[in-house]
Amino acid sequence: MTKALIPGTYDPVTLGHIDVIKRSAQIFNEIVVGVAASPKKGAGPMFTLDERVAFLKDALREQDNCKVLPFTSLLVDFATEVGATVIVKGLRVVTDFESEFQQAALNYQLNPNLETLFVMANPENMYLSSSMVKEVASMRGDTSDWVTPLVQQALNQRLFGLS
Repeated sequence: MTKALIPGTYDPVTLGHIDVIKRSAQIFNEIVVGVAASPKKGAGPMFTLDERVAFLKDALREQDNCKVLPFTSLLVDFATEVGATVIVKGLRVVTDFESEFQQAALNYQLNPNLETLFVMANPENMYLSSSMVKEVASMRGDTSDWVTPLVQQALNQRLFGLS
């Protein structure tokens, strides 16, 4: 049985993330979606760790082989803790590859028994990022084609106090 870990900050989760997770769930027996605390990433996440976990659980509620867990440790340690033998990373553009390639090489040095698999974003999501979603939402743009209804509602609440 092969268990894969799909880590990310998911601030917020987008339909591009969900696409990579669901496609990976067709390949692996079990998926652990690891939600990184990432307190030092930029100005810090817009949403709390618990909120980001809840967004993913809502989006993946019909994926029987997916489990969503938060983590604060080193990625390779978390992978070992949950019994994953593969880390899956989604790639959108060439610049993603450079960063992800460096991380994969570092993870290999830390744990050579842990493989990294790259999954290309589907073309309709190649431009999509959490940062872009937050930027468009902050200018009152429509992000409903990019996020789940729960995330859309949370963005409106966080940015404008709307429910």
